Amino acid sequence: LGWRHVLETQMDSLFRVRPLASSIDLAGPLKPGYEKILTEDALRFVAELARSFTPRIEELLVLRRVVQSRFDVGIHPRFRPETRHVRESEWTCSELPAELQRRRVEIVGSVGRRSVVEALNSGADVFVADFEDGTAPSWDNLIRGQLNLFEAVRGELRYEDPESGDLLEVAKHRATLFVRPRGLHLWDPHLRVAGLAVPGALLDFGLHLFHNAAELIARGSGPYFYLPKLQSRLEARLWNDVFVKAQKLLGLKQGTIKATVLIETLPAAFEMDEILWELRRHSAGLSAGRWDYIFSYIKTFREHPGRVLADREQLDMSQPFLQAYTDLIVQTCHRRKVHAMGGTAAEVPMGEGVDSVARDRVREDKRLQIQAGYDGTWVAHPSFVPVAMEAFEVHMSRDNQFGRTLRGVQVGEERMLEGPRGSFTAEGLRLNVAVSLRYIASWLAGRGCVPIFGQMEDAATAEIARSQIWQWLRHEIALEGGELVTRELVGRYLQQELEAFKAELDVACPEWSTAEQAATLLTELTTGPHFYEFFTLPAYASLRQDG
Repeated sequence: LGWRHVLETQMDSLFRVRPLASSIDLAGPLKPGYEKILTEDALRFVAELARSFTPRIEELLVLRRVVQSRFDVGIHPRFRPETRHVRESEWTCSELPAELQRRRVEIVGSVGRRSVVEALNSGADVFVADFEDGTAPSWDNLIRGQLNLFEAVRGELRYEDPESGDLLEVAKHRATLFVRPRGLHLWDPHLRVAGLAVPGALLDFGLHLFHNAAELIARGSGPYFYLPKLQSRLEARLWNDVFVKAQKLLGLKQGTIKATVLIETLPAAFEMDEILWELRRHSAGLSAGRWDYIFSYIKTFREHPGRVLADREQLDMSQPFLQAYTDLIVQTCHRRKVHAMGGTAAEVPMGEGVDSVARDRVREDKRLQIQAGYDGTWVAHPSFVPVAMEAFEVHMSRDNQFGRTLRGVQVGEERMLEGPRGSFTAEGLRLNVAVSLRYIASWLAGRGCVPIFGQMEDAATAEIARSQIWQWLRHEIALEGGELVTRELVGRYLQQELEAFKAELDVACPEWSTAEQAATLLTELTTGPHFYEFFTLPAYASLRQDG
């Protein structure tokens, strides 16, 4: 919770704080167009949510630290005996709207103007507008993103390419919109209620719901969300209560909001039924946030030398703990009659010869996900939407696979926690350093989705890279060939990668000015004694606010 005070102090030095109404203060600048989003009624709505739920969020964040302290001393995640009745009884979630019955291919992307237009027009069933891992949360990025969604919902969004002059407009027939707000751990110091920064999750959720729910409903859709980083049924209960109150305040029928929960933390994987139960009136299923899940595995077992994960490139879905995770998501969702959504294909176009290989990898990834029982999947770039769609046309004849319940598949605690397999290489360590450095520099410059070495990297994949470095150093891992991972080795690789990265950049590139900052921050994140729960917490103080 100390990070909130740091952020509030930083905002005081950057912007003039403007009192808007009793106990509501706005510290972010008001630029042309922002008045559409930052209306007093909208901010009062967000403030009411903050007053009602911030204390509970603070308590849940404390509970996260308590639970992690138990993991650190050897207590493992487990299925909770006190909620056995929820897991073993027969019940289903509320029926889904017709437009959510088919969600074969979903594209996830930032809330930048071009990204939103291209994603909505990509041919995907769903566009996940990402205020979380795919967006660096500067004030401008956040409010411009809200403005982009405001216009997109009304069919008014346009993007003019500055180089070609081509005009892109939102198509009449477009992807269904979902919004992923920030996780509960992130505070937004630009808006304060009773002197305290509001939870970023409530700001992102509240502004979108307030401005767009009625318009979406009038157009035959609805307000749909993805909920990130949940760690327990108690956090799902919080979100359900947020939905109930928000719908009441706006005069919406209860159950109008639908939300898919990303199962991207190891503790949450042991409470899938319970999470669906808490959200059953508002649930649209669960999604395999596999990159964050790998990060969470590292974070959960950071003090356990027997559970150190191998090279990131070896962490595919054939790993036993990831196979068990997949089986349990599909089994749980289909039993409760909601969607089980597969993970992201992170490939981005790089050139015709390379793209052919990338298309084959995307096609195979989606075939395996369909075979595993998933009802849909994510891609990170519009170019690969047709490839993923083709896989579903070939391998899945129905809109979903709710009939595949995997009842004969047993997923117990041992399977969920089965030890990782693979090797530790110098190439893997260097790649982690290279990706972390480049991504953090781009994030500090205001970009949240960044193509690096042919993959679309976001905060989740960068978290894997930087946390692996810390864990390998913590446990003095021996690389193939016998060299130990030491501070000196990490420092040498970092200096080499910094020089290589700066050689790639033009001095006018925003990352040129953030590369050194990123290297300093990465040194702290990977070689210090303290494991940072999220790199975005210490990094926020250096985030360029006009990004």
